[in-house]
Amino acid sequence: MTETTKTPFNIRCEILEDLWMNYRNDENFADFFDYNDLSLPFAYAIVNNLIEPNDKIEPFINEAFELLLSGLEIEDTGNYENLDELLMSAGE
Repeated sequence: MTETTKTPFNIRCEILEDLWMNYRNDENFADFFDYNDLSLPFAYAIVNNLIEPNDKIEPFINEAFELLLSGLEIEDTGNYENLDELLMSAGE
């Protein structure tokens, strides 16, 4: 976990996986998906127990989550349990 990230790693993965699976065709996230072309499949694979998190993958997940928060112009309060809560906080 980075110093600025309060959300637990597994929740970050679940949020990114949910975003990738349910919004991948949403033009509002096109640049985000293009940039995070490794992070999002990593999150999917972790959530679905296809791979184990490790020191090489975690920075990708952390960066993608921080970019998502930045793009939505919200801070990590550590209170997000899922993507819906995160998007509601951002007013999406």
